[in-house]
Amino acid sequence: MHDVTVIDDPAAAEVSLDPIRARLLTELAEPGSATTLAQRVDLPRQKVNYHLRALERYGLVELVEERRKGNVTERILRATALSYVISPNVLGAVQPDPERSPDRLSARWLLAVAARLVRDVGELIVGASRARRRLATFALDGEIRFASAADRAAFADELAGTLTTLMSKYHDESATGGRDHRIVVAVHPRVPRDEEPG
Repeated sequence: MHDVTVIDDPAAAEVSLDPIRARLLTELAEPGSATTLAQRVDLPRQKVNYHLRALERYGLVELVEERRKGNVTERILRATALSYVISPNVLGAVQPDPERSPDRLSARWLLAVAARLVRDVGELIVGASRARRRLATFALDGEIRFASAADRAAFADELAGTLTTLMSKYHDESATGGRDHRIVVAVHPRVPRDEEPG
């Protein structure tokens, strides 16, 4: 089971967004059968089976084992990931594109960049999985409190200058066998979550 999997098929995305199926995916973090799930989600077993077949058809759940119980074979399934991200690819031509209006100070442009990041990394994960190879990535995530908008602007200018210098130092256009990488740096207000104190 993966920590996170990217859904890039529109039909699979539609299947995963159904509230009952999303609940079943949550419940199947631990393997279970239609019978055990029916008790947990308070639905008839036949209805749970119907939804499980749809999830299995799109690779969102997988068969773990089959157990014989008298004349019946009980199928034990589990989710293929603990969580799922839907790729912007499922939107086709209307997916966000940062090239349409490259304004690095626009929140909508930042959202389009983030969507491209999800799409690209999702495709890379799929390719690396098929090739049975690890995917080399690096990410930083942190928080900073600015005293003023002027400090935030000064930080952005200094960060851009530092990154430009660093990229110039390591970028080698003529490197035989080199591989291009994308760098994404974002600064946005932190969204407080309900479970956080204060």
